[in-house]
This record gives sequence, C-alpha cells and structure tokens, in this order.
Amino acid sequence: MSNWDGRVVPYPTERAAQYRASGAWSNQTTGQRLHGVAARFPDRPAVITADESITYAELDRRTDQLAAALVRLGLQPRDPVIFQLTNRLDTVLAWYATIKAGLVPVATLAAHRDNEIGPISRKVGAVAHFVDPQVPGLLDFARAHAEGHPTIRHLFIAGESLGEDIDAGAARELVECIQSGIDPCDVVAFQLSGGTTGTPKVIPRIHAEYWNNAVMYSRTLGWDEHVRVAHLIPIIHNAGITCGLHAAHSVGACLILATTDAGKAFELMARARATDVLIGHGHYQALLSPAFEPARQHLQRVVLSGAKVTPALFQHVERTAWAGQLFGMSEGMFMVTPLESPATARLTTVGVPVCAEDEIRILEPGTEDTVPDGAVGELCCRGPYTIPGYFDAPEHNRTAFATDGFYRTGDLAAITTVDGVRYVSIEGRIKDLINRGGEKINAEELEVLLLQHPTVANAAVVAMPDPRLGEKTCAYLVSTDGSQLPLSAIQAHLADLGVAKFKWPERLEWVAALPRSNVGKIDKKSLRADVVAKLDAERNATAAKGSEHYATR
Repeated sequence: MSNWDGRVVPYPTERAAQYRASGAWSNQTTGQRLHGVAARFPDRPAVITADESITYAELDRRTDQLAAALVRLGLQPRDPVIFQLTNRLDTVLAWYATIKAGLVPVATLAAHRDNEIGPISRKVGAVAHFVDPQVPGLLDFARAHAEGHPTIRHLFIAGESLGEDIDAGAARELVECIQSGIDPCDVVAFQLSGGTTGTPKVIPRIHAEYWNNAVMYSRTLGWDEHVRVAHLIPIIHNAGITCGLHAAHSVGACLILATTDAGKAFELMARARATDVLIGHGHYQALLSPAFEPARQHLQRVVLSGAKVTPALFQHVERTAWAGQLFGMSEGMFMVTPLESPATARLTTVGVPVCAEDEIRILEPGTEDTVPDGAVGELCCRGPYTIPGYFDAPEHNRTAFATDGFYRTGDLAAITTVDGVRYVSIEGRIKDLINRGGEKINAEELEVLLLQHPTVANAAVVAMPDPRLGEKTCAYLVSTDGSQLPLSAIQAHLADLGVAKFKWPERLEWVAALPRSNVGKIDKKSLRADVVAKLDAERNATAAKGSEHYATR
C-alpha cells in the first residue's frame, strides 16, 4: 500500500490483522465490489432520478468506459480528483468511474469556493476537477482555480460524453488490470471533516473498509435487492456515499437520487415507489407538510438524523412506517437504531454501532477518564472504519485522538440502557456547552425543551459573552405563527417544565429561519457571531448616549 509519503496514518498492524480475520475488512477493491453486484443483478434498476434511470449492467458498462477514457487522458492510479457535483446520474457515473480508474475522488461540496477548494486541492495534489455546469458560477470558478495551480491538468464537466466510443470489452479488461494492482489498504476516497473551524480536514478512507461500512449499515436496516432507497441530501458527502450510494448498491438495491427540494423529492419518491429514506434535520419540518403524504404510500422505513427527534415528529412518521435514528461521521463511526429496537430506544437514542468490532467510550471531556453509564461525556470511538488519523495533519492528530487511538468526536453523549441493551444518545457538542459562571448548560437539551412551547417551530441556543459570568445563554427562535413572545413568557414556559433557572435563556432573537451550513446543519458559528455583533452595537450605542449626555450637562 501507499502511505502517501507518510501523510496517511496507517491502522495499527494488530488491529488491521484482526479486522481482516473477522471479515470487517475486505480483500477486494471498491471497483471489484460494484462489478460483482452488477453481475448478480444486471437487469435490476441501479439509479432512478427525476429525469433518467440506469440498470446495474448499464452502470457497470458506462463506468468502465468512462474509467478507460480517464486513463487514456493520462491520469494515473492514486491521482486525486476534486468532485463538485450535485445529485444527478452523471455524478454517480463519475464517482464509480474515477474509483475504477484507480483515481481518488475528493468529496467537496458544490457550494465550496477558493477558501476551501484552494487549500484542499493543493494539500492532496489534485490533478483533475469534476464540476456541475448547472451550479451558478461554478464552472467559471473551476477555470479560474485551475489557472496557475501546481497540479491540476484536467477540467471535466458533468454531462459531457466521455468514453462512450470505447469498446466495452476493452474497457472492462483495462479496469480489471487496474483494480488487480490496487492494495485494499490504499485510499479509495478523501472525505472532508465538518470544517466548522478553518479549512476542513481531509479524511482518507480505504478500500478495505469503506464499502463494508455501507454493507453493515444496509444489513442493520434489513435491506436487500428489492429495496428502493431515496436520498435527498448531497450525494458527494459521506452520508450520501455510505447511507445512499454504496449502501443501496452493496445489496443490489435501487438508489432514488432526489434533490434537496423537498416537494420535488417527495414527488419522485412516490413515483419511484421509495421504500426507505434518510431524512436530515433540514427536512424534519417538511415531513409534517401535506407534500410528504404521497411519498408515504410505499415507505417502510424512515431514518432520521442530525438533531433530536421530537415525539410529535416520531409519532407522525410511525403512523405509516418504521422510524429510527442514525448518527454517523465522515471519520467513520456509524450508529443506527436496529429494526427490533423498542419505540422508546428509537425515539431517544441513535442506536448502536453497525459493527460488532466498533469500540465506544464516553470520556470526561479533556481527559481519558471513562464516565459511568447515564452520565454525559465526550463520545470517543475506535474500529474497523474509524480513521486512525487525518491526512497530513500530525499536529491536529495529537489532540484529535486519545493515546490509545480512540477518536475524540467532540460530541457529547451518554449510554442509555433500554430492555438490557446499551444504546447511545447524543447530547450535543462540547462547544455547545455554555459555561455560565461555572454552571454548564447543554444547548441541545435546552433546545428540546424550548421546542415543547407551541409557538416555537425551531430553536438554536448559543453562548453569548458576559463580562461577569463569562457566558450567558441566547436563544434564536423561529415562530410557528409569526408572533414573537417576550423573554418572560419563554422563561415562564421553562419554569413550568421545572427547568433550573440558570439554564434559562437571558436573551431572545426571533428570526424567520435559522441559518444553515452547506450540508444542512444549523450554522451556530454565524449565530454566535451575530449575537456578539449585536451586543457590541448595543454597547457602542449606550456609550454614545452616555457621552452625549455628559457633553450636554
């Protein structure tokens, strides 16, 4: 295998041998795994979009031809390729073709620009760039980015015919030759961290584990070739690959590739007879709308992810389908509530790891001391598909991993036992702990309580600076009916729920909608910046009034 000149942290030898022996790792490449599934289910639908569809046989053939075309253009195995593509069939073709050619896709977002793409493409040494011309300004950006870039030599535009004139047999022979030369421990793809501070960190995933990660997820949900999996969030994101593309294709199922437009996605789900769907937090409210009703007719399972699930939403989904929860990260760890889990566990926890060899510890933040079950601490994990280190980031790796190799997720979690089974509940982020004069306030806990008020449709709680206590709590709220209750009414609501007074928000900001990041998560960084700016403006205005009063005395 290649360690990319020491920039890829290898799994410890003993653990790697254990994962191979248990079957948690595969000795086949991702390209070989797809070809094997296509050979078993050649005539079954592999992908359905709003505009077109493709069978497994066609998917295998077309990605072979595109892979051969990339090789003929001079691209070499292990060459990194930047992906800025949206949810369309061409994206699926490009993803598999790149992997079949031995290249390494770098999974960025279509919304990224030079602040993110510049450092990432230079860090990995990208030689090519796939872009979607339908995204406004993206093609112009890609062309400008390539100018003067030290390694980028090719710009590929989604929708262009490439390789269709290559003989299918010759393309298959070339792909098989390339795949036979790939070590299963080689990098198959670079994913990115959440990137909440600075440039996102680069996450190397390897052939041995990446497809298996998706296999384990699909098995936990009982999927087979008859399942039709709808996906709404960006496909070139770890959740899109692991829970959508690879998970569906690992069992011969059909991927219904929708877009983030909920109305159009629900229409496609109804037309394509979707049986399963992953719903991110950004679409929770859409499930409660009439537009979701047509999509229900064939749905058997709905997986919810990204934020606490309210009892009302859970019960609404369970009226016609099984509802469960997911927790996953690009760094590897995946948990989902098993099908047989009782409703209490599926409502209040994110389930259990999808692999028996996953290891979880809940540590006191900032230490390596384990907290008892039921107590909240930092979720730390290690396992066959949790990375042992970020790419080319030795300084960051020293703090991101415990001394025994456990990855520090930055998520607050607790172990909850239901009917004798130890489940994991996610209780927020460490940075979402508000330190009010030494008292710790869990932002996510408070958000769930605020959502119990009938006037509150959505809530985000952030810390605001305070000269005496260090931090106080500010709540950003979205109203259900346009009314804006005073702070006293919200505090009275919390008092009625028996919430300790120190947890009550001390400032309210009513907004039309909460800002979201590129992957649909609430952008708390911008909210924290917003409240700081407002406090500064208020202090300046007060100071100006004081100066004016002093000057007129």
